[in-house]
Amino acid sequence: MNINQLLSGKTALNKYLHHISHHEVSLHVHYWGVMPSHYNTSLHKHSFYEVCFVVDGEGEYLECDSTYKLQKNKLFLSKPNVLHQIKSERGLFLIYIGFELIDPESSEKWIEIMEQIEECNEIMIDVEEGAPFVLLWESLLLQASRSEHPFFGEILTNTSYSLILSLLERFSPMLANRSNPKDSEEEISQILSQAMLYIQDNLSGTLKLSDLAKHLHISSRHLTRLFVKELGVSYSEYVKNERIQKAALLLKTTNLSIRQISEKTGFKNVHYFTRVFAATVRHPPGIYRTLYTDQEQLTFSEKEKPSQFPE
Repeated sequence: MNINQLLSGKTALNKYLHHISHHEVSLHVHYWGVMPSHYNTSLHKHSFYEVCFVVDGEGEYLECDSTYKLQKNKLFLSKPNVLHQIKSERGLFLIYIGFELIDPESSEKWIEIMEQIEECNEIMIDVEEGAPFVLLWESLLLQASRSEHPFFGEILTNTSYSLILSLLERFSPMLANRSNPKDSEEEISQILSQAMLYIQDNLSGTLKLSDLAKHLHISSRHLTRLFVKELGVSYSEYVKNERIQKAALLLKTTNLSIRQISEKTGFKNVHYFTRVFAATVRHPPGIYRTLYTDQEQLTFSEKEKPSQFPE
């Protein structure tokens, strides 16, 4: 790499390229960096993502209570609002970029991708010699160092988009394993099915959204959107309905006390259970049991809703 050309390209990129829009994604670039001799930084954090690549040299990257070794061909990610520090006694040759997603101008898919990256644990990656993104990065800087020409802006924008996509791909399984829309739909359905099964198996527990999201290895926001998009109800509403349905079934088919049923279906106490059950079914648990014990139907359904459930 010609250092002078790279530095000239960095200056041009910081002058001309701050906003990248491509199909479903819109990004704001805070800065482009080329640092041939990078030594130490103080402990600090950003409100955006920073991706750095070690062209040469050795040092350390400190984040929270972890220390990572920096050397040639290391790619590392600093996530928003995470304290970190770079140290090097002899100096590091770094190229780097600071950027963030513009949510209102980006698709749900891209918001999910960035959420997944924010939750990833792998922030330090060994890169193979001559990796495509390294060549793209060098090409972008060299293109930017040249005099402006009719396609100057288009080339920089398209190349920078490809570069950032290649960088993010290293930290996001969602990008690395890109598939066709049908596969994506099947994956979403599978995640939702796992969530519904987990809820069924754990109705007596607290069923916190964050706990289930952690169990499924997705973000809470992503899980919330799945329930609204696929089922048309919020997560809390779905859990409440499942608790009520299970309680109704137990009232009809067992001799368990109302207190025992409230405990088995995850309600805080009998009073709260009675209030929620009556508000949903229009009958307190005791009366509901009396009304339905002798009926053949053992679960309530949407067909009952017009006569027995409030709209």
